Amino acid sequence: MVERASEALREAVWRSNQAIGDRLVVTQKTVEAHIAHIFTKLDLLPAADDHRRVLAVLAYLRAGPVPIHDQRS
Repeated sequence: MVERASEALREAVWRSNQAIGDRLVVTQKTVEAHIAHIFTKLDLLPAADDHRRVLAVLAYLRAGPVPIHDQRS
């Protein structure tokens, strides 16, 4: 996964696209592109019953030991 997309995904746990963009110093449209790339890479198609953002974060966490830091400050 591309580093910036990975950063966006880590932030996606608790931030809006606008907040992610502010934190990464990119536009909201760029964040949306990163998130869309992640959905495509993980083969997460739109579905009425699923929340793709949550599924993407779960896939990221299941990928291996990931240190979890409280980055909300």
